[in-house]
Amino acid sequence: MMSHSQLKEKALKKQSVRKEYETLEPEFNLLREMLKARNDAGLSQADVAERMGTKPPAITRLESSLTSGRHSPSIATLKKYAEAVGCHLEIKFVH
Repeated sequence: MMSHSQLKEKALKKQSVRKEYETLEPEFNLLREMLKARNDAGLSQADVAERMGTKPPAITRLESSLTSGRHSPSIATLKKYAEAVGCHLEIKFVH
């Protein structure tokens, strides 16, 4: 049985998979940062939802939308999420 890292390495050898992975990389990075911030704050999705004035399914959709690449949350939503987990949102262009 293959480990996750072995499967990922094998899949990324295919040009089409690598291209799609690279396209979604910013979303995956953002999701990792969001989940880390929520976990570091010791909060559940329900806790974040309450702090944002919304319902838990909205937070589930927000976090899962970043892995699908089908929906990009607004900056206002990301700012609310950041504040709910005790962070601030910083967006920058990097060369």
